[in-house]
Order: sequence, then C-alpha cells, then structure tokens
Amino acid sequence: MIKTIIKKGAYFDSVSLMQVAKKLNAISGVIDSAVVMATRENKGIIRASGLLTPEILKAGDSDLAIAVSAKTPAAANDAFAAAEELLNKRPSQSAGGAERKAAGLADAVRTLDGANLAVISVAGRFAGALAAECLEKDLNVMLFSDNVPLETEIELKKTAIKKGLLMMGPDCGTAIINGAPIAFANSVRRGNIGVVSAAGTGLQEVTTLISNEGAGISQAIGTGGRDVKLEVGAMGLIQALEMLEADPATEVLLIVSKPPHPEVLKKIIAGIKKTKKPVVAVLLGGGIKEKIREGFYPAKTLEEAAYKAVCLGKGWKLLKAKEIIYDMNLKAEELAKREAVKKDRSRCLRGLFSGGTFVSESQVILKGLIGNLRSNAPLDKKWKLKNSLQLSGHAVIDLGEDEFTVGRPHPMIDFSLRNKMIISEAKKPEVSVLLLDVVLGYGSNLKPLEDIVPAITEAFLRNPELSVVASVTGTEADPQVRSKVVKGLETAGVIVMPSNAGACRLAGEIIRLAAKR
Repeated sequence: MIKTIIKKGAYFDSVSLMQVAKKLNAISGVIDSAVVMATRENKGIIRASGLLTPEILKAGDSDLAIAVSAKTPAAANDAFAAAEELLNKRPSQSAGGAERKAAGLADAVRTLDGANLAVISVAGRFAGALAAECLEKDLNVMLFSDNVPLETEIELKKTAIKKGLLMMGPDCGTAIINGAPIAFANSVRRGNIGVVSAAGTGLQEVTTLISNEGAGISQAIGTGGRDVKLEVGAMGLIQALEMLEADPATEVLLIVSKPPHPEVLKKIIAGIKKTKKPVVAVLLGGGIKEKIREGFYPAKTLEEAAYKAVCLGKGWKLLKAKEIIYDMNLKAEELAKREAVKKDRSRCLRGLFSGGTFVSESQVILKGLIGNLRSNAPLDKKWKLKNSLQLSGHAVIDLGEDEFTVGRPHPMIDFSLRNKMIISEAKKPEVSVLLLDVVLGYGSNLKPLEDIVPAITEAFLRNPELSVVASVTGTEADPQVRSKVVKGLETAGVIVMPSNAGACRLAGEIIRLAAKR
C-alpha cells in the first residue's frame, strides 16, 4: 500500500530531506519512501520508483510531498509520525547555546561578518536567483542544487568571472577550499597540488590518493558536470585554472573530467597552454592525444593522474608513479588467479557504484579486459541499459543517477538500495564478481560497515563462487577512518584494493582468467 501526505508551502532543502528519507526507510514495515519537494523535475523522476500518486501530481513546487510504501497501515503511520518529528526538529544550537537563524541572505551576511563563500542547496528553480544574489553581494558560490536551467548556469558563470568570484556548480557536490571540506569531501593533507574537477567523486578519489601517498592539496575546486558541455564552454574550469595559476601555494595543477565536447576541449587546451605550472589531466574516456606543451602530463585513470601529481609535487621522477601502479598490478594478478579457480559456472561482472565518476573509469579500464559493459551511464550510448534494475551480461551502474535518488538519500549516505542489489545480483548464477566502491568523508555514511557488511555476508551465502572486490575512497583523518573500514570489509571476505582503478583491474582479471578455464 502507498500513502501520501502533502504539506503546502513547507520548503526544506534536499540534504535535510535525504536524511529524513533514510530514517523512514529503516522503519520496520516500510518498503520504500519518498520525501521531496513536489517540483516538476522530481515528479518526473519519482514516477519510475512507483511512488507517484495523484496527490503528488496535484502538488506545487513549494509543497513538500511524503509518500510511503508500507506493508501495513500502521507502518505507514509510524513513518509519517517519524517524518513529522524529524522535520519539526529544532536546528542545532551553537557552542554558546544560542540558536542562530538568519532571516534571509542579507541577515546571514551581517551575522557572519567576513564570510565570503555561500553553499546553496535549494530547489533548482529557485537556486539560480539565490546564487545571483550571493554573487551580487560579492560572495563566492558553491551551488549544490541540480535542475538549474542551463541558461542560468551560463549567466551565473559570466557574472562570477566579471567579478573575479568562484561559481562552483550547479550540481557541484565536492570542493576543498583553504583546507575545509565542503559537501561530499574528505579530510586531506594540505600541500602544493591544486585540483580542478568537473566530476565530484573523481575529485574525492584523486585528493585522497594524493593525501594517502603523503602529498597534499592547496585547493580543490569543483565546477559541476555541465561545465565541459558545449553550451557552457568550460568557463568554470578555465577560470579555476587561472586562479590556481596565480596562487603561490599551488605548484602543480590537476584537471579531472569526463570527456569534454570537442570544441570545449580546444578551449581547455588553450587554457593549459597559458599556464606555466606543470599540469596533469585525466579526461575519462577521452583525452588530449598530442603533446601540447612541456610540463603537460596526460593520464588515462584517476589513479595514474593522482600519482603523477604526487611525483611532480614531491619532485620525484614520474617513473615512481608507474612503479606504484605496477606493484598493485602484480598483487592483482596473484589475487585474480586465486579467485578465478572458484568459478565453474559464473562468468559475469556487476559493478554497483555510488560514485558516478567510478562508473566511467570502470568502463575505460574493463573494456580492455572483458569488452564493453552495459550501463545506465555509458561512455558509448549504444551500451545504454534499457532498465537500470535489470542487469545482464557485464554491467556497471551509477546508483547516484537521478532515477535512483529522487525521494531517497544519495547512495553515499544510504546503502539500502545497493544492499538489496548486492543480494539480488549475487543470487543470479551467472554473476561471478561484484565490484563496489565505498566513499568516505564528510556528508557520507558515518557507519558504512554496519550498513553494508550484512548484505555482503548474505551475498556470499547465496553464491559460493562469488568474489567481491572493492575500493575505499577516504583517508585516516576522515570521520569513518579508512583503515578501520578496509579491515572490516576484508574480515567480511571482500578484496579491497587501494584505488578504484586497481579494483577494476582485479575484477576484470578474475573474469578474464575464469573465462579461460
């Protein structure tokens, strides 16, 4: 049964609603839930979850919709009561005990004297106007919101460039500014490597790999994924490069992106040529083939890019980066031989990712080992899945895509949907390897082991031939503590590699060797 409650004119930001939805889904008897602002975009996406009701269809953009699929009326009522309590919870108090709540942007600027960065997470239709107001008040902006019109993004970035301000986003989920992690980000060492990224999880992966290798980050600037589209023309990326070029604390530049539009790639190349500092660039699934200038270092994977940046930042020879990866490959080959002998009937790989950039990187790496993979976010559109919940052959999916996240928390926060898929995919006799990412840091699930290990344990019980391969993106300084998470996963039987690229190579090698048996 599905029950719905509409709250007229009750606005809440998406991050708050994601946390509420996670807690509702944990209530006994609740099958699924959606807690969203009833915007046109959200209605369109929530339809696929089966929770769209006539009440939600009638609701407006400024109305809050709570839909619950439950086994019994009592369970649904429990969920609504919990939602009411969570939504009405008073804001946390400051250390001095006094509640601080601004009456609006102008009041917030007055209250937080000296603040120069605004983080915006409101419905996309309203986010552009708020971002424009922040820029007018000389605030740099990180725009977490998505569903912002493309023409609005273009105007915002033009305004920011004129005023010499950063406009990160829309749909920018990660940044590290002056050592402060913002949104989905990690606690990393400070250092001399500046990162510009149009891919959020990609930014997290390279910054943590760099930090774990003993180097550090000066600034890590997100641009939002649309920045490298033709219409936007990499305005944010090029401006960030210019800022980092002028920053005395930044000595090495690192660019992370999915393949830009060919015309935009020309602009990025022109921007790189203007810089004098060493530049490493990884454009997953694409890239710059020619040597555009001295001091430019292309990379095929996030891992390779991170280690090249480390070498440049520490003054090591670039050969060191190859040696690090080579040692991991040797380990992977031995592990693959051990795992491949288990396989009698199973031959398929399924990648269940919470980070979208990892889905792109997995396709880049695995294509050379096991061929093309089906995906809901394919690098080649002809391999697009018709149904993201019905996987066949080799497949990798991004569980952070809109089709999965409207009305429920991002999979970095809430593991429930992926846990169901871990178990359901393991039941299938053709499945040989599950490939996973676990992304730590601020904003992510604070108890990842508690949430994911039971599902993995059940998966092994369901499929004795199964191999589970994972990477853990994070550092020792993150709230979850990377080494504790790695140890917990390994105790559960998971093979943990130091990077997503390493995990992909191992998973592909297991499949490749098993196919020869």
